[in-house]
Amino acid sequence: MSINVFNLPDLGEGLTEADILRWLVAEGDTVTMDQPIVEVETAKSAVEVPTPFEGVVHKLHGAEGDTMLVDQPLISISDGVESPEAPAGSETDADAPGAEHGASYREEELAGTTPSAELSVDEADPTAGEDEESSGNVLIGYGTSAASSSRRRRRKRGAGADAAGQTHDALAEAPRLAPTVISPLVRKLAREHGVDIAALQGTGPGGLIMRKDVLAAIDQVDDQRMRADAAGPAPTGLSAAEPAAPAPAGLSAAGGAAPQGGAAAASSPAAAGPDSRTGLPIALQEPVKGVRKTIADAMTRSRTEIPEATVWVDVDATELLKLRSELKAKDPENTPSLLALIARFTVAGLRKFPQLNARVDTAEDGSRTITRLQGVNLGLAVESERGLMVPNLRNADQLSAMELTGAMREIIQVARSGKASPAQLSGSTFTLNNYGVFGTDGATPIINHPEAAILGIGRIIDKPWVVDGELAVRKVTTVTIAFDHRVCDGGAAGGFIRFVADCIENPVGALTQI
Repeated sequence: MSINVFNLPDLGEGLTEADILRWLVAEGDTVTMDQPIVEVETAKSAVEVPTPFEGVVHKLHGAEGDTMLVDQPLISISDGVESPEAPAGSETDADAPGAEHGASYREEELAGTTPSAELSVDEADPTAGEDEESSGNVLIGYGTSAASSSRRRRRKRGAGADAAGQTHDALAEAPRLAPTVISPLVRKLAREHGVDIAALQGTGPGGLIMRKDVLAAIDQVDDQRMRADAAGPAPTGLSAAEPAAPAPAGLSAAGGAAPQGGAAAASSPAAAGPDSRTGLPIALQEPVKGVRKTIADAMTRSRTEIPEATVWVDVDATELLKLRSELKAKDPENTPSLLALIARFTVAGLRKFPQLNARVDTAEDGSRTITRLQGVNLGLAVESERGLMVPNLRNADQLSAMELTGAMREIIQVARSGKASPAQLSGSTFTLNNYGVFGTDGATPIINHPEAAILGIGRIIDKPWVVDGELAVRKVTTVTIAFDHRVCDGGAAGGFIRFVADCIENPVGALTQI
């Protein structure tokens, strides 16, 4: 029996660990290549990890709630074939020293196509090292990389080497039933577009199916669809309609991850008696890890490093609401959201007061540099069941109010579902926080380190307001900015928030400045 050990892959953005939220398979289950096997939570998001191997699950190397390090064995999968020639204790055993020290899927450059016994230099396929384009097709932490050599180094093998080599020879002589695909990313692309990989002819070395082969098949189908009659059947190789993927168990409708298994046990009431400080019974003890740890670290760092100051102003939003109502009456399908309009005023304000679109960089010797950015990556504070997320809109200053509306709706939905990528959750230069959705008027928001400022919007409510010397009932909100006093003084922060407030109070007059 040959056993492949799949280590936790590099999930990108320099992340070195992940918590197991939920196993999607159990020991003894049969799995196929690219089948999601586990849901893990990193400091950035929750993701499902697919397996690059097919076979029978031999061993799960972690329990739900455990923290796994990158390159640590995650799962062992056997081919399900008994091999009497392989002596006990050989490297086919998932618990062999080789498995613990990196005998992983990462070392198998032909992802999902080679047995656990590695080829020697002389036996290696000289085309195993792909060109730069093919290397770029693989998922982070999977298979080859752009720096991969065309030959693999010989790994020292123990007593089971000959048996393992015989296993490889037997497999090599057997007909290949699966198409030659290295990259899980390529297989995922084909699966998402309904492309039958078995029907494709690969253009890579040895008939390897590349990303460009799948893209060509997709383009060909699209061309066929454009020429075909609308009532005609769907083209071969592409499903007529791609069903929406069901929400994984353990996720609420909002997309937050519910604690399960070991994770739930980690948050269970402690059995150690009363609290030593208060004498009260302990209701819950929950480890600070995963997203919660990331949030805690970010908040602590912000309050520790940034000398922040806060400025706020009450704003009459009556005219802005009136303008939006008029736009909606004329074209209900193309009306910018209220938050998108305020976001548009915000990026215009940052153009006038660029001191706030900056950060303070501290060198190892303690010297500091203020770095101002051209362009705005607008962060949006989003509350999800997994915790506070700040996805961002790249180059938000280049988007119209309608474009901001669509982009904000999409990124907020992705963040709430817990599917935001690390790239979407990093790189913001200024954050907008709409805490009015919680029914609150104001707050002292914590700056999203290393940014220099954050703008908060409270709820809009009816308030008495003096208009032209007369008392009237108006729609009023409170706008707050917390800023890093190292990048500017109160004049710039006050000027910025006054500009945004004036745009809200007189949106028609603001058109000449945004």
